[in-house]
Formats: sequence, C-alpha cells, structure tokens
Amino acid sequence: MPTIVVASPKGGAGKSTTAVLLGTELASGGIPVTLLDCDPNRSLTLWADKAELPAGISVLSDVSEADIVRTIKAHDTDGKVVIVDLEGVASRLVSRAISQADLVLTPMRATTLDATIGGRALQLIAEEEEALDRAIPHAVVFTMTKAIQSRQHKGIALSLKEQGVDVIDPPLMERAAYSGLFAFGGDLRSMPPQGNMEGACENAAAFAMQVYKRLTGET
Repeated sequence: MPTIVVASPKGGAGKSTTAVLLGTELASGGIPVTLLDCDPNRSLTLWADKAELPAGISVLSDVSEADIVRTIKAHDTDGKVVIVDLEGVASRLVSRAISQADLVLTPMRATTLDATIGGRALQLIAEEEEALDRAIPHAVVFTMTKAIQSRQHKGIALSLKEQGVDVIDPPLMERAAYSGLFAFGGDLRSMPPQGNMEGACENAAAFAMQVYKRLTGET
C-alpha cells in the first residue's frame, strides 16, 4: 500500500495536523496506518501519548535520516498505509522520504509567505523526480482556512493550478477540534466535543476521501 509523505519547509504550516487527520480518517475506514514521526518537535508522539491510539494506528518515533528508507520499506506492506510527518526544513531526511513517496502532500496556509516557502517543497519534489527519473505524485492542501475564502487565498490557489499543481479540495478548515486533537489525543470521534464537531468530521472525511482517490487513481 502507499507511502504518503507530508512535507513543507515551513514550520506551523499544519503538517502534523494533516498527518493525524488523514491517518485517523483512513483508520476509521478500516485501513491500517503507520505514522512515522520524523519531526524534532515530536508532535505525533505527543499526540499518541495523550490517549489510547485509535484502532488500526501505530506511531513510530524518532525516525532518523539513516533509518527513514529502511523503516518505510519495512512498514509499506499489503493493506497498510504509511504516513510520514517530516521536519519543517529542507534536509537530506526530507529528500530521502520524498524519494520513497507514492504521494507527497504539502500543507500551506493561504498566505503569500506560506506559498513562497511551500514552493520550496515542490522544488525538492522536482529534484527527486529528476534524480529518480520518475514522477512523484504530489498535491497542495490548504490548512487553517476560513469558510469564506479571501481574495489572497483564491489568487494563490488559481496560480498553483495554472502552474499545473494539484490542489486538494476541500482544504482543511480552521477548526477547534483539530487543535483539540493535540490536547486530548485520540480522534475526532473519541475526543471531547470542541466547537462544531459535525463540521470538523465532515471536513476531515471529505479531505481524506480526496487523498484516497489520488492514491487509487480515481481523480
């Protein structure tokens, strides 16, 4: 099954939130998921320590540059999905993880700064494609977005699409429940209610479905 790498050189872009939401939504659909925590901030590990892990999910911590390829291959088995949460820099570790990806997700906020720095992740992907002589599917996911998109958001999304960059729709909205995951652990179904839980669940499920469709070639 596929390896999904969540990569952006910018800290605070929503990488760990994206990884946890995607992992828990896929697991709730019956797909076993292994999350690899390669971020020095250990966000996934801290989330995993807050509460009992949802069924179908395992978390491996402190995966290093020397271990990353071997670890991905060891867990990339039939019927499972590997999701890699990377550090917020452009590094050899990031490049090695991207080289193993079946899909790279680049989270970014809908700001000019995030789009500029996020573009470096797209450049890293292009460099790995050239080195490996194969295409690496990738997509941008906007994070912490508002219900009414700003002119800046629309402009950045349009610019990316005109450059041929895949942009996942729906984006991940700004939801209290998403922040709450890292306070309470678990998933959206097990944590104490935070804000509009129904809206958060619908948004996360729709996002995960769009990622799943990319993995299966349905889009």
